[in-house]
Amino acid sequence: MATSRFRVLFSRILVGLYLLYIFLEPKDFATAGFNEILVDPDKTDPDNDAKFEVLIHDTNDPLTNATISTAGNGDGRRHELCGTDLSFLDPPYGNISTSNMVCSPIWNTFVLRYYERADKVMTIILSAVYTTGWVGIGFSRNGMMVGSSAMVGWFNRKGHARIKQYYLQGAHVSQVIPDKGELPLNNIPPVVALHGAMIYLAFEAKFERPLGRQPIILAFGSRYPTHLRLTKHDDKTAVLFDFSQASVLNIDMSQKKNHGILGIIGWGLILPAGAIVARYLKHEDPLWYYLHAGIQFLGFIIGLAAVVLGIQLYRSMNADIPAHRGIGIFVLVLSILQIMAFFLRPNKDSKYRRYWNWYHHWFGRIALFFGSLNVILGIQAAGAGDEWKIGYGFLLAITLVAVIVLEALSCLRRRDESSLPPTFQMNPI
Repeated sequence: MATSRFRVLFSRILVGLYLLYIFLEPKDFATAGFNEILVDPDKTDPDNDAKFEVLIHDTNDPLTNATISTAGNGDGRRHELCGTDLSFLDPPYGNISTSNMVCSPIWNTFVLRYYERADKVMTIILSAVYTTGWVGIGFSRNGMMVGSSAMVGWFNRKGHARIKQYYLQGAHVSQVIPDKGELPLNNIPPVVALHGAMIYLAFEAKFERPLGRQPIILAFGSRYPTHLRLTKHDDKTAVLFDFSQASVLNIDMSQKKNHGILGIIGWGLILPAGAIVARYLKHEDPLWYYLHAGIQFLGFIIGLAAVVLGIQLYRSMNADIPAHRGIGIFVLVLSILQIMAFFLRPNKDSKYRRYWNWYHHWFGRIALFFGSLNVILGIQAAGAGDEWKIGYGFLLAITLVAVIVLEALSCLRRRDESSLPPTFQMNPI
């Protein structure tokens, strides 16, 4: 009777979670952690000089009061950010009129200017407040740092200007490779210059088609690069910039962090703990069964939450990481099959019970293996720091040590039980 009530309650909870998932499923960019800055021609501009005004902005943006402009004649904050005469730059960058160049504050003191010619050659100029170290802008396919190509500029200790394209092969500084990358630079040399308190990085690239919404990585470091090897950044961000409309979508980086945390807790801690209970506490019947079912149900809920966040990241950032996404879907299917196994569990006396045990045990082991593998792939693809790798490695090590110790104790228990005399003996005749 208790088991029947538990199953009814369990099924109701599953239905409720399914309805909650439908309700929370992302429908637009607002639910995906973006704060959009839309720009439109300034309708109050009497000179019709193609200035832009902010219609909607992120209230947490430090540049909230800044407007976006293509004009050099502005006042206040607009003039400060976008009104600088660029004639100090080497040709052809200094020859472009500021009235023809789109100018957009994009993050902190970073300002992005660009001008696209009819032949699809785009001139890009990034500026930011500069003291020491380096400043960079990266172009990404999916909003991730790993796999992106970046232009990085700096002035060394002797005051010599340096600007290089880098390929971000991995999260470690040794995997940021100079003079590599996929940006289609043309034959015009890129330049880096200091003007007042600002550093300017200027380069030209010929893209196959006009840029639309493009994930951009922005970062800076206060320490000088050594032998062209970049030092670790002091801060970074990722934005989705629409070059066709000069609009900024600020990507909520906390979603990636929460997705990783939920995945590690669900697949790295709770679900393995439930499997350990089922294997090594069978002698505590029926306590082990209820513990196993409850722990695995909790792990499934947390894993489902990680999947929901992963869907949001995929739809909002176009964060298409084929291996990570494919394994995640595969593990989710196995998890659902394991939940179904709970309702299809035959009685101990059933002739199908042995086959059900095979199905449940091996599907569970496969799911745990690929779940752990997917956590590792996610940490690698997201370019997470060493603290994530060390933390998950420590968790894996604790789990493996616990399994080894419990397996040894289980073997000793079985050996002791087999050595005990039978409870009933016949006296020999």
